[in-house]
Amino acid sequence: MKTEHENNRDDDRESLERKILAIVQSPKYRPAKPRVITKLLGLEQDEVVTVRRLIKRMVRAGKLSFGAKHLVIPAKGAQAEKASAPQKNSEFFERKRRNNEIVGIYRKTSQPFAFVTPTEPAATERSQDIFIPPRQSLDAANGDIVLVRLSNRAESADRRSGSVAEVLKRKTIRFVGTYRERGGEGYVFIDNEQFEAPVLVGDASAKNGRVGDKVIVEIVHFPSGRASGEAVIVQVLGPRGTPGIDTQMIVTEFALPGEFPEAAIQDAHAQAEKFDESIPENRTDFTKKTIITIDPKTARDFDDAISLERLSNGHWELGVHIADVSHFVKRGTALDDEAYIRGNSVYLPDKVIPMLPEIISNNLASLQPNRPRYTMSVLIELTDGGQYIDAEWHRGVINSVHRFNYEEIDEYLANDAPWRERLGPEVFDLVRNMHTLAMTMRRRRMDRGSIDLSIPDVEIDLDENGHVSGAHIEEYTESHQVIEEFMLAGNEAVAQKLFDLELNYLRRIHEPPTEKKLRDLTEFVKHVGIPCESLESRFEIRRVIALANEMPEKHAINFAVLRSMQKAIYSPKEIGHYALGSQQYLHFTSPIRRYPDLVIHRMVADLIDGKKPMSDFDTLEKIGQHCSDTEQRAEQAERELIKLKLLNFMAERVGQSMMGLVTGVEAFGLFVQGIEIPAEGLLPLEKLPPDNYLYDTVTKTLQGRKRGNEFRLGDHVNVIVDHVDPDKRNLQFAFGKESETQSQRPPRKKANADFSDSPRAKRAPRKSSSRSATHPAKKSSKRNPKKKRD
Repeated sequence: MKTEHENNRDDDRESLERKILAIVQSPKYRPAKPRVITKLLGLEQDEVVTVRRLIKRMVRAGKLSFGAKHLVIPAKGAQAEKASAPQKNSEFFERKRRNNEIVGIYRKTSQPFAFVTPTEPAATERSQDIFIPPRQSLDAANGDIVLVRLSNRAESADRRSGSVAEVLKRKTIRFVGTYRERGGEGYVFIDNEQFEAPVLVGDASAKNGRVGDKVIVEIVHFPSGRASGEAVIVQVLGPRGTPGIDTQMIVTEFALPGEFPEAAIQDAHAQAEKFDESIPENRTDFTKKTIITIDPKTARDFDDAISLERLSNGHWELGVHIADVSHFVKRGTALDDEAYIRGNSVYLPDKVIPMLPEIISNNLASLQPNRPRYTMSVLIELTDGGQYIDAEWHRGVINSVHRFNYEEIDEYLANDAPWRERLGPEVFDLVRNMHTLAMTMRRRRMDRGSIDLSIPDVEIDLDENGHVSGAHIEEYTESHQVIEEFMLAGNEAVAQKLFDLELNYLRRIHEPPTEKKLRDLTEFVKHVGIPCESLESRFEIRRVIALANEMPEKHAINFAVLRSMQKAIYSPKEIGHYALGSQQYLHFTSPIRRYPDLVIHRMVADLIDGKKPMSDFDTLEKIGQHCSDTEQRAEQAERELIKLKLLNFMAERVGQSMMGLVTGVEAFGLFVQGIEIPAEGLLPLEKLPPDNYLYDTVTKTLQGRKRGNEFRLGDHVNVIVDHVDPDKRNLQFAFGKESETQSQRPPRKKANADFSDSPRAKRAPRKSSSRSATHPAKKSSKRNPKKKRD
């Protein structure tokens, strides 16, 4: 058995090895010697020997290679490892496809079987996941990249089956679980049913652990159908329910970043020492303009500001002024490397993990009122009708004259009389003009086919210990819409200019729904009573959504539309943004919390300076893949922590009844989310009223053929909290007595074909492909105060 000192030493070595790989596999990395890598790691020069020895060990293990002049380079043939999945055109991938073998991401289920999502849909005739029967997974764990060998027999008419031939890359080797003892030996039951059986570990007492404690383990041998797993405990968190432990668990489970390396901190402080708030000659002076910020009350980093003026030709000049993070985060520095590795800030319910140190995000780059601040500014010329005419970009300096929060703007819009005396005439008129123009732009965007869904966004409230104390509906008011429209305009204006220059750039793309999804959606919509043509037209989808808002089935239709959508990602591919109806779109407006925005800022800065910007397609594709992965990781971590907090809350309420909304219908039961408390759980088929149920995959309904019971997406049901297991992340409901069955459901209301869009329509949530304990549409202002429209 290893001593505590040996375990700690192994832990430190593994952590250092991961950091070295992150640096060497970064697209911006240039071959360097161990001495330079030591500096990039933020270590003192007396650690060079340690780093050099570890690099040699990694070379022997095939994780790194030595190039000319003993420079450290990525391992030969390891280019596919730079992204979370092999590149689709790699020699490895092509060879495997010819051999009827497919690379994909392993997805474990709560049952003995699993699925693998191919990393390239073209690898099979169908893009559906591959079914992996029981005992055909080797020792694969959830999220691992695996090689699947397809079987000759399909699992069903529309699904292939296969077996895992090899685990190519582990998602993680660290897991969270509960320590138990049996027969004098220590075991850990891994959370979230990651493994069917507990893994064997040493005695937890060496780390002051006790039976029942939550612990972090590192897997030595992964369990398989033929062998049990083995692990070592690297950290004891303490008893479940201790304040802060749930957050630590999720941080570990998703390998979220920790403290900033010392080199990155030193870099940030060096930038602070250089900044003197002067107005350099290479910047446009906007300090005389009337410029304001609008943010949530709790915001500390202000990364966008707005100006709006009339031009001599009667048009508007909209100024979108964004914090110039590129001035403080230079290419190739330790600060830049760390920002790239993180990819984005992570907003958890009770913790923010920033992409940049606070001295940058909340101070130097933040557009604080009444202080000179550097910006990348886009001046957009618009007609009174909101039509785009032209745009120009500047390195700028602004001086925000007023900081508003959303609530204040809503008060102003409801009754501006009290504000006339509180604000100077310039600011008073600016707010009114901003609202008028933004609503015009919003109507214009809707007319071009932008898709918005009306789904209530329920957010949890936490007490001082981080435990759920209640929930509230997050209001999305016209003050939010004003900023949303201007941020969208800024993003589109920059994208259009880069496109006109015929440059590759890192786009924010959103592909249209698949034909099958649209066919299923069309049938579903017809089933609930709305006559419609093919929903391949975005305008037909918008018409259906508008009609649904007058009907009892509006939740069902909005949920169905949401589930038909694909996920927006970062990529240089020339694909538009389907939901927004935009052909040229990118992210430019939040460089404090998103690395892709910083990439765009650097391109703009180079163009302003007359330089050729970095626009290499392959490099941009790697950056896009990495940032899409870190974004999805952040979203999944947030959802999982909310789920865990809600499960702990519901564990004390077993036997209580609550009203819920059906958010999913499957052959085995209903997924139901509470209306007042957004905990989501399963209402199993056997807990429904007795009937002979038939599942309709197209209309997403369970229909009782004997007693006429019917359950469908969007129904309201009364449920009883039946069983809660936070460790397995499981919540199960039983059927309540006063649920709304088909006989109780109000008759369908005929859709009004003349219904027009409301300018207050809620924004479209992001698509989520996983079952979560809360609706994943938007982040709360409290958790992510800077979240704007995608």
